[in-house]
Amino acid sequence: MSFLRSVAVLVGGTALGHGITAAALPILSRLYSPADFSLLAVFASLCAMLSVAACLRFDIAIPLPQDDWQALSLLALSLASALLVSMGLLVFVLLAPDWILARLKVPSLRPYLWLIPVSVLLASVYSALQMWFVRQKSFSLLARSRVIQSTASAGVQVSFGLWTPNPAGLLIGHALNTGAACVVLGGRLLANTQQRAMLCGTTWKDLKYAWRAYERFPRYSTWEALCNSAAIQLPILLIAALAAPAEAGHLMLATYVMQAPMALIGSAVGQVYLSQAADEHRHGRLNTFTAGLLHGLVKTGAGPLLAVGILSPAAFSLVFGPQWARAGELVAWMTPWFIVQFLATPVSMALHVTGHQRAAFLMQLVSLGARVLTVWAAAGLAPQWMPETYALSGFAVYAAYLLLVLRCTQVDARAAGRIIRDNMPLLAMYALAAVAALWVLRALQST
Repeated sequence: MSFLRSVAVLVGGTALGHGITAAALPILSRLYSPADFSLLAVFASLCAMLSVAACLRFDIAIPLPQDDWQALSLLALSLASALLVSMGLLVFVLLAPDWILARLKVPSLRPYLWLIPVSVLLASVYSALQMWFVRQKSFSLLARSRVIQSTASAGVQVSFGLWTPNPAGLLIGHALNTGAACVVLGGRLLANTQQRAMLCGTTWKDLKYAWRAYERFPRYSTWEALCNSAAIQLPILLIAALAAPAEAGHLMLATYVMQAPMALIGSAVGQVYLSQAADEHRHGRLNTFTAGLLHGLVKTGAGPLLAVGILSPAAFSLVFGPQWARAGELVAWMTPWFIVQFLATPVSMALHVTGHQRAAFLMQLVSLGARVLTVWAAAGLAPQWMPETYALSGFAVYAAYLLLVLRCTQVDARAAGRIIRDNMPLLAMYALAAVAALWVLRALQST
């Protein structure tokens, strides 16, 4: 399957899945309050930080080996690690709920603490299974799984919201987002007799060999992933604890909206990129491959993100209700961050393909320190500006991360300059169209 066709298959499934989510958001914003979304923001942040490293990053190594036997050993390591981490987390949640809640300063999370280890297990198992099917280039199956997970999540959240006015539906729906996909992908894996036999026949010797061969992933990439996730999620926890109670909720909805184009194109491109990057690197073409991909990302995604950022301050109160106007303001602040993240994330796996796990870890460690310290400083100096400070710090760290990827893949400055120069007319067109639409929207609102 060609690169563009693979991307098209994944984008199609992701588009339908996010279409379902987008259709549900205006309903959810009226069924649940900003305070409910704030609780979801805390819950989702905790789950994201913990699940990203639960597989000890053996999951992202699954597409790299040349033979399936070693890849299945990595899959077994990933699943075993996810189970052990989740069981340890469950014990911790049951034994020390007061300690956890005292530090989070979110007492309303108490009834749902048990759901955190469940969500972590489902998300990490989904990540491992997803990478196995990325290796198999089963992109149509991955596309179907995304439609199913969006349908399950949105259905549960809307149903609970109509039934009972509490945030349980938001949290359970968030957990089922990956749970439904696990059923689909796990069922397909087990239905394949050969793959099931190979997975069940994995021995301790196979696991030890795979661990030694890919020990750089748990040694460096686990900490890199934790730092990367913590740099995004810890400031949200700080905002929820130290800013106005609803601020994290506004930030959550703003993030949902801005992540849609990234999930639509960026994640699909990133998975297909990872499935081919190892071969391109072996043949000495990774720099050209990466530069071409970045050119396509700027062309297809940067413009829509820019347009959403311009329109959002006026559009949010109309689409989601007047109580969400603040979220629209935050989208405008977050636009530069998400544009750079949209470019950096799909090609970031190149650092693992080229063996630069240590550099990736150090970069994420610096990013974590920078983002947490800037938000913490804002909490002391100007608490009302904590979300804006968070947005600006996101732009700075992802810009630095993109530069690191360009250097490690040997994409020179001239190639990067051509990407920007060639796409400037298109970006200007998107900006002008968004400004015109904003003027019409405000004129209609004033009448």
